[in-house]
Amino acid sequence: MKNLLSSVAISVLLATAAVAAEPVPAGLRDTAIELFKPLPSTIPSVKDNKITPEKIALGKALFFDPRISASGVFSCNSCHNVGTGGDDNLETSIGHGWQKGPRNSPTVFNAVFNVAQFWDGRAEDLKAQAKGPVQAGVEMANTPAAVTLTLKSMPDYVAWFKAAFPDEEDPVTFDNFARAIEAFEATLITPAPFDAFLNGDEDAMTVEAKQGLALFMDKGCASCHAGINVGGEGYYPFGLIEKPGADVLPENDKGRFAVTNTADDSYVFRAAPLRNIALTAPYFHSGKVWDLKQAVAVMGTAQLGEELQEEEVELIVAFLNSLTGKMPEISYPVLPAETADTPRPISIIPTSQ
Repeated sequence: MKNLLSSVAISVLLATAAVAAEPVPAGLRDTAIELFKPLPSTIPSVKDNKITPEKIALGKALFFDPRISASGVFSCNSCHNVGTGGDDNLETSIGHGWQKGPRNSPTVFNAVFNVAQFWDGRAEDLKAQAKGPVQAGVEMANTPAAVTLTLKSMPDYVAWFKAAFPDEEDPVTFDNFARAIEAFEATLITPAPFDAFLNGDEDAMTVEAKQGLALFMDKGCASCHAGINVGGEGYYPFGLIEKPGADVLPENDKGRFAVTNTADDSYVFRAAPLRNIALTAPYFHSGKVWDLKQAVAVMGTAQLGEELQEEEVELIVAFLNSLTGKMPEISYPVLPAETADTPRPISIIPTSQ
């Protein structure tokens, strides 16, 4: 009997080991290509905004310039730090007067591929997105007129705008400010091992990452997180099967409902793009979950109605790690100097937005 029990125990151990070492499914790459797309090798085009080197250079300067904010403290890079995964690694961002914003800051990397911008999709593209934080009282607390006045007060900016928009008589406008930032942000693409795998390099991902990819597709994660940005292409209820607690899903933030005023859009958010997800904690629009494994487990119960096993979570995280890409090399720009006409920083929130 003792030998029989020992044999059974050994068989169980061998079976468990076999499950843990399950080979990569045949045709995995072919299946993945049907759901995902690799990043392009060139800068993507954007609607109604021809991208040129002059426009990119101007957009880069504007992206890093804190004088775009009323206080002279906050730049686009403050909340979308290109040195920390394209976000600020805070639950919610800090803005004008040290106010806390309502939602977690999404990454700027690969954002050009999202169907729309912000968690609720209220900005149709990066041009529209660039204008929002500038005018938000809780963020930069500035006005289009004040931004334009600031830029026109510095001769270098006037020259740079003329170079970027040569066919316009008065190129220093708030619209062109947004177009230039969009052009720069379109360059922020991070090719990852996953892209090499999709392009045919079978050795670009580890066995564990491939097993995680198989689980990611089999479990249904790719139903929402698919496409070129592994998400960012559609809107879905958070808590499709089981609503998370108020610590993860705040009751006072109904997501896309505020944009459409449609009851069906309550607690609906744009599916988060998952590229570089290992670098962008904390997670979800609330920014309340700091551990990627915990975030995957939450999605299992909330969206799939399934409590994922620890090994499954670890394999899915291994796949998500393969989405960490090569960051573009970005040198900090030398910005134009202020002049006597440059508006001075203010600490109060402007009454006219």
